[in-house]
Amino acid sequence: MAKIKPLQDKVLVERLESLEKTAGGIVLPDTAKEKPTEGRIVAVGAGKLNDKGDRVPMSVKVGDRVLFGSFAGTTVKEAGKEFLLLDEHELLGVLDDAPWSGAAKAEKADKPAPAKKK
Repeated sequence: MAKIKPLQDKVLVERLESLEKTAGGIVLPDTAKEKPTEGRIVAVGAGKLNDKGDRVPMSVKVGDRVLFGSFAGTTVKEAGKEFLLLDEHELLGVLDDAPWSGAAKAEKADKPAPAKKK
């Protein structure tokens, strides 16, 4: 566990490993791999202060899988591991492993309505 405590609206992210093989089965050397743009949140700050001085809670929590830009954040090393320190607004989205509830609705919309019997 990292000993870095993010401040304000900052998050500490550990990058998830990139794929070793392509979909076609080609093994990629380390030099050909792109930096992963997906990670897991390790620590979050308390949140940003708004104009009234109230603290705005963070929209992410420790353990969330998130997406971020290739060149976002600042790389920091702690205990031999590499982490990324990002502003909350640099996060592009949170990945949810649960099935999307809208998928069933979309499937129903794609199916033609049953023919009425006369």
